[in-house]
Order: sequence, then structure tokens, then C-alpha cells
Amino acid sequence: MFKYIILLACYGVISSKCASTDYTVHNERKTERVIGGTNALPKKWMWQVSLQFAYESDPSYYYHTCGGSLIHPLWVMTAAHCVDSPRGKIYRAALGDYNLFEYEGSELFIPADKIFVHEQWNPYDLGNGNDIALVRLQYPAYNNGYIELANLPIFDEIVPHNHPCVITGWGLTQAGGSIPAILQEAVLPVVEYPLCSMNSWWGDTVKNTMVCGGGDGITSGCQGDSGGPLNCMTNGAWSVQGIVSFGPVGCNYFQKPTVFTRVSAFLDWIFNIIDVNTKM
Repeated sequence: MFKYIILLACYGVISSKCASTDYTVHNERKTERVIGGTNALPKKWMWQVSLQFAYESDPSYYYHTCGGSLIHPLWVMTAAHCVDSPRGKIYRAALGDYNLFEYEGSELFIPADKIFVHEQWNPYDLGNGNDIALVRLQYPAYNNGYIELANLPIFDEIVPHNHPCVITGWGLTQAGGSIPAILQEAVLPVVEYPLCSMNSWWGDTVKNTMVCGGGDGITSGCQGDSGGPLNCMTNGAWSVQGIVSFGPVGCNYFQKPTVFTRVSAFLDWIFNIIDVNTKM
């Protein structure tokens, strides 16, 4: 079954966007939609992160590779497969970004200081789960009017079947297409684990430490959305219930929903990493 699965990371070239740099986009990208999605409103998902890397040999060009969520002034939550091969790369978090290909003055670009990948993550066994990582930033983010911290779920919280959650990111807008300039959003109703784990859906590839969303063959996450949030309105507020992990090759297939790491299953791990490794 794994040959039909793809991790949803991607490389999209953008300019470095550092002070006194050229803000020209160095590749021509069309502004399209997350598969089945629409442009998000500015300042709606202010915990959304664009996780970017440059090669140590040429640090002037950064590449959008994954999404992420700012969960602490010093910490970004993302997928393990986004950062499990760091050799020769330097990472940064783009916070407060909306249009990846334009400098808007709302952005903070903070280099990564250290990366913590879940110790039970295995890139050769997706069904094992644990696709989660934390990126410690070199210095704290602050609220500049475009950035805020994500809410985390209640311990072991399960979002009910068909609950309309929202995926956000700069992932491909069609299989084999391009990353969009504008942050995209799309509603993905939750598919409960007993259904998503049926043989006609994902079977035993999914575990109860994951969340499935979508599967209508129209709307889905795609490459470049990895590590980004599944945002769900629960208990009167938005919380990040999932981390984009994998989906089918081609992205939007019927009864093959986007699969997320279930954040509520990893709260002990998250809090322990942050508590032990935070220096303010």
C-alpha cells in the first residue's frame, strides 16, 4: 500500500526576504488554490508558519518546504518528515507571512536553533506514526499584530466524525502543479478512525494517533502542506488538532483523506521537550 502514499513536503523557491535584499521571486509561480480551497483572509490564521530552508553552500535562497504552527514564542510544531534530513541545510521560520512571494512588512524570519524529532519516528514505516517534530527558534517571536500562538487541544481530545476542520498552507494546488503565493484554506471534515481504518479507506496504515480529514476526492492537502495545522473550532476556540502528515499520490482521491498526526496524543511529549529545552 505504501507505494500509493506520499509525504506532503515540497520545495518551492522564494527569495530570502532579509533586510536590504532583493524581494524578486526567482521562479515563476502561478497563484492557484490548495486543492479545493480558497485564499485565506489576512490575519485569520496567525499561528501559521512557513518552514523554509536554504543550503549551507548558498544561504541567499530559501525554499518553502513545509508548514508549521507557532505554539510557544520559541517553538514551532511541524512534521518529523519535514526536518529529519537536516544535513547541509539551514532552517528558518517565516512568521506573519501571507504572500510568500512578496515582502509585506508583517513577516518575522527567525532562524532555527535546534530541531527535535520524535524518537519513534521512522521514515520507512509511515504506519508507525509519530510524525511530529519541534523546532526551537534562536530567539522568541513576538506579537507584531500578525502573529499569535496556536491553541493546543485537550489531552487525548478526539474531534467528532464529520466535524468541519480547516487545513491551511501553501501546498500544491494540484498534483504536479505549483505552490501558491497566497496562504490557502480548505474545509476538511474529520473522518472518524473506525471508518478511516477500514480496508476501503486507509486500512491499517492509519492509527488512532492520527486524524483523517476529507476523502471526497475534491478537497485535500498536497505537497507543501506537510507540518501545517488542521484547525478545528472546539470549545469555542480554534485549536490545532492535527499536523499534516501524508496522503495519496495525486493528493485528492475518493476515500483517501489527508492524514494528520493527532496532536492530542502527543501533548506529554510536546510539553516535556519544551520544558526541558527552553531558555528564555
